[in-house]
Amino acid sequence: MTEYPHIVAPLVEMQPEHSFFVGIDSDGCIFDTMEIKHKECFTPNIIKHWGLQSVSKYAREASEFVNLYSKWRGVNRWPALVMVLDLLRDRPEVQARGAHIPEVPKVREFIDSGLPLSNGSLAKLVAETGDPELRCALDWSEAVNATIADMVYGVAPFSYVRESLELITQHADAIVVSQTPVEALVREWQEHDIDCYVRVIAGQELGTKSEHLRYASHGKYPDERKLMIGDAPGDYRAARDNNAAFYPINPGHEDESWERFYKEAFMRFVEGSYAGAYEAALIADFEKALPAVPPWKR
Repeated sequence: MTEYPHIVAPLVEMQPEHSFFVGIDSDGCIFDTMEIKHKECFTPNIIKHWGLQSVSKYAREASEFVNLYSKWRGVNRWPALVMVLDLLRDRPEVQARGAHIPEVPKVREFIDSGLPLSNGSLAKLVAETGDPELRCALDWSEAVNATIADMVYGVAPFSYVRESLELITQHADAIVVSQTPVEALVREWQEHDIDCYVRVIAGQELGTKSEHLRYASHGKYPDERKLMIGDAPGDYRAARDNNAAFYPINPGHEDESWERFYKEAFMRFVEGSYAGAYEAALIADFEKALPAVPPWKR
């Protein structure tokens, strides 16, 4: 029998109740929480904990570009943090101010370690090594979570989400596929009484999005009956890593995306007419909205 981390048992041991499978992202896909979480929770804590007060304007621009308005939208917080710092270090205005931008070599090692990119994994490393950079990274991440818990509530799902979830559960087994901590996901889905529509709520503690889909669907559902719904390129890559179809929730047009899904796209998926030109056209529109080059470099 293949070994797997015990924490992902709910995904691995989930057995099909339907012949279709759907993975669904949460932040920015189900809930309009991306803006408030990154602008009010992540970015201020990046500035505070990484000593970026003297270049806060540029730090904010870099953070919002990486996390909201680029092809990296929705990436795990640790790689996102490194990208923000690297963009800052490369910016002439920041260099002109002589600001010190941390290189974070230990955080990079953590990202490349193969461990789940979660607070739990990092806390174990901090306990084992006592490394001050990792301690700062953990303090930052815990502060982000605390700010989110304090500030982010009452953000309802997008229009047509509840109707879509009800439709999905008539035909498919659904799970949440996210890089948000599980505790926050459960709190948000329960707050709006939509947790009943999914079999498992998978967050960063259970691995990457690709791993979530693989653990839950591999060998259980035909490839042509697997679908991932998301608002970020990482969701699209996770789908393709698992030979699944992808339905994009376009940033800035989320309500329209869900209406189209409910009224048209999902039943095309069930009936077998989704893959091909229809899916390709949706993905082409989605990719146009998320550039790779920041505006200050264009």
